[in-house]
Amino acid sequence: MADLMVSEGWKDAGYEYLCIDDCWMAPERDSKGGLQADPQRFLSGIQHLANYVHSKGLKLGIYADVGNKTCAGFPGSFGYYDIDAQTFADWGVDLLKFDGCHCDSVTSLADGYKYMSLALNRTGRSIVYSCEWPLYMRPFHKPNYTDIQYYCNYWRNYDDIYDSWESIKNILAWTTDNQKEIVEVAGPGGWNDPDMLVIGNFGLSWDQQVTQMALWAIMAAPLLISQAKALLQNEDVIAVNQDPLGKQGYCFRKENKIEVWERPLSNLAWAVAVRNLQEIGGPRSYTIQVASLGQGIACNPGCIITQLLPEKVQLGFYEWTVTLKTRINPSGTVLLRLDYI
Repeated sequence: MADLMVSEGWKDAGYEYLCIDDCWMAPERDSKGGLQADPQRFLSGIQHLANYVHSKGLKLGIYADVGNKTCAGFPGSFGYYDIDAQTFADWGVDLLKFDGCHCDSVTSLADGYKYMSLALNRTGRSIVYSCEWPLYMRPFHKPNYTDIQYYCNYWRNYDDIYDSWESIKNILAWTTDNQKEIVEVAGPGGWNDPDMLVIGNFGLSWDQQVTQMALWAIMAAPLLISQAKALLQNEDVIAVNQDPLGKQGYCFRKENKIEVWERPLSNLAWAVAVRNLQEIGGPRSYTIQVASLGQGIACNPGCIITQLLPEKVQLGFYEWTVTLKTRINPSGTVLLRLDYI
């Protein structure tokens, strides 16, 4: 995978983390209480793998769990936070996904996520910290996003994604319903994670894949990938997703089965996504006042508008007083960039 990330252009497109998920461990800790890799699947251990990944100019991510066991039943980190954090640092790990299975109370859950954050920092190694804290907390208690943003670098809010359009719709609906709570806490160093991209698998049409890529860019979401090279390596969309201003976008209008999302970008630019919620029939036209975009300031007095998805088209100069007409395929999205003049 590391070799392919370099040879197939993923590294050059900005993807830099190669992440191992659950089931990498041996079923028992070693005699000193440390985690160890499955000796048959990782013959030379994780440190050797990390060194190889680093030699390719990439970074290595790994998985652990805040509770007594991982979701698949391997050793959890409860009672071993300091040992595991130091183990990951010694191995040269660059990112930790910390799951929330098999935790006996919401207090242990919150305390465990906080403790592991501090333990990682005490190692002196820079390790990105991915949390499932609000996902597991929400059924019992309203998540404290001030704490979550303080201790974690990005966090899951909603159920696991599946390779289906229904799953994408559910995630987007939840995000829209809860955006007042989650948008403001996102920014450089802390991000809402709507889960991985399923682009290039089997469950989505082309237009549905465009919708996921466009809306994940608007939401400033971590991009965890599977396939579909041309779309996932689209440099204009990645630039929106990775914009240094770091503000998360939001849905500001929903009418007649159309949603309009927007996100402020650096240099007074804005990204706008127009999503067609209708799944049958043909493409639909939608007209919007330019003056309503970007909180009324994106194109005041004028801006250059570029369509980025589903294909790149230079739409040209628009004055604040005119309208913008788009044409969106069923279950598709048109992603636009507005550059202030």
